[in-house]
Amino acid sequence: MITWERLRVFAAVARFGSVSEAAAALHITGPAVSQHVRKLEKEVQCQLVERDGRGIRLTSAGHILAGSAHTMVSTLADAERDLANLHGLVAGPLRIGGVASVLRTLVPDVLHRLIERHPRLEPSLRDGEAVDMIPMLQARQLDAVVTESWDHHPAHLPPGVRTTLLMHEDAQLAVPEGHPLAGQEFVALDELHGELWTSCPAGSDAHEALRQLLRAHEVEAEVRYCVSDYATQLRLVAAGLAVTLVPRVVRTSAPSSVRFVRCRPTVSRSVLVATGTETETPRVRAFLAEMSRVANLPEHHT
Repeated sequence: MITWERLRVFAAVARFGSVSEAAAALHITGPAVSQHVRKLEKEVQCQLVERDGRGIRLTSAGHILAGSAHTMVSTLADAERDLANLHGLVAGPLRIGGVASVLRTLVPDVLHRLIERHPRLEPSLRDGEAVDMIPMLQARQLDAVVTESWDHHPAHLPPGVRTTLLMHEDAQLAVPEGHPLAGQEFVALDELHGELWTSCPAGSDAHEALRQLLRAHEVEAEVRYCVSDYATQLRLVAAGLAVTLVPRVVRTSAPSSVRFVRCRPTVSRSVLVATGTETETPRVRAFLAEMSRVANLPEHHT
């Protein structure tokens, strides 16, 4: 007999093409995922996956079963959503993904208040980049993704994804004290030749936005230090190793030896929450409402 849990695990494996990524999405171990797949193969009496370099790929039988597994996962998610909407109950798992800068500055207060008001809510967090997490949202492995969109490099979200604007904020150039630009009120972007940069990893919205911005102003730039967390980037700036662009929401946590200079033209980003148009539940709506409330508190607009 094919069990539901094995089908659910196999649907994730088929979606991600990786045991480790499926395990992370399902919050179980890699060996547990592999064991589910092996038992499922015994139950259906045929091979479903085979190795493909460091990952895996589906066999013909695997493709056939994956279609049914995905349909069942979606059907169950729809049923859970409909029942939750019927009762208006803010309870159960709330799976949130997001860029680190917003998770650190906004989300902890939001979750604290939500759990106080709704003790049966079970939130979980996963940090990362939109390029990795939006597919998880589409696959219903996440309920909401807190992401960003830079004015000069807008985020391209696929059909079926809804966005809620939380805030719009400027980004300023962060330099170490003693830097030639440290005492200036403004810096023209086309004056930033020869600087070493720190930024988020290649492929992230922030990294690609920086690259595009500097190219547009004909600035040759070497991004030598790629780290996802702005706090680490600011430590690198404080050590005199690099400069970076920093959104307003994270500037309050900068070391005292970092100086901020406004850019001309102004560089800005929007902070958004992405959700599925067909997967909003009372718990997702409660999260959106509380995120909007916290994002509009005065301390986030100074």
